[in-house]
Amino acid sequence: ELNIKMAEGEHYTLMDTLQKNAHFPDAKEIITLDGLRVEYADGFGLARPSNTTPVIVLRFEADNAEALERIQADFRRVIHQSAPTLTLPF
Repeated sequence: ELNIKMAEGEHYTLMDTLQKNAHFPDAKEIITLDGLRVEYADGFGLARPSNTTPVIVLRFEADNAEALERIQADFRRVIHQSAPTLTLPF
């Protein structure tokens, strides 16, 4: 589990933007219930706003290291499109 620390309330704003604008061309399925879960043939990425602290919680799982790197790169790309100055923990 990885956390992106943000100012109070900003994590909800970023999540709304990601849910509306993020594009994942290789995704099998995108689920926007309580965050953003992107399913791939070989893994998934999840970003959701914490309800208790101003952070975006991230989780990634993949069948192998190459798939994990690709999934994280997809999330890095879409997060930086919405928040270019944000420092990411991955």
